[in-house]
Amino acid sequence: MRHRTIGRLMTREVVSVRRDAPFKEIARTLSQHRVTAVPVVDDGDRVVGVVSEGDLLRKTADASAPGDLPAVPDLKAWERSKAAGTRAEELMSAPAVCARPEWTVAEAARLMEVQGVKRLVVVEGDDRLVGIVSRRDLLGIFLREDADIRLEIVEDVLGSTLRLKPDSLAVEVRDGRVELSGRLPFRGMLPAIDRMCATVDGVVSVSCARLTYDVDDTGREGGRS
Repeated sequence: MRHRTIGRLMTREVVSVRRDAPFKEIARTLSQHRVTAVPVVDDGDRVVGVVSEGDLLRKTADASAPGDLPAVPDLKAWERSKAAGTRAEELMSAPAVCARPEWTVAEAARLMEVQGVKRLVVVEGDDRLVGIVSRRDLLGIFLREDADIRLEIVEDVLGSTLRLKPDSLAVEVRDGRVELSGRLPFRGMLPAIDRMCATVDGVVSVSCARLTYDVDDTGREGGRS
């Protein structure tokens, strides 16, 4: 399978700040480069955390409310501590949520979902910064041409992996939607084909409704034989 790796999708020219970067320098960096967060690195370019717009805005949220405006209630202790910070190492969220260049899109997307983040810092070796990947970058796999998706399914999934004859199944791909038709030797192959086609980069959906089979090796009643 030809999964696109994070190393191919990530942005390599990453804006970062040092641990001792002052508050206003960080705010200026975010504004000038039109980004919403920056990695914080040590003197060896190893990632130690991330500072986001949200981290900086805690200082405003913790400020006393002027006049009759209500104050933001119940900031947690750690939030108040960060709000009082003046340098990157005091303001940052740590440890940073990181990915590796060799990871697949699925692995990166899963980590983003679990951690509730919109971007991942990409590191290699001893956590040395090499890039950053965002949700938008991951969505790039769905821009693949239908012809490329079809070729990968025919050659890698049906041919190399499942060892099916090239003319045994027909594969149609339209706007990332895959439809398979033809005859399989065994019914038990249906779930595997569905699952493997669905993991091809750029596939939106898979339909096996037009697949039939010669032998029901699953022991189930009925079928499309």
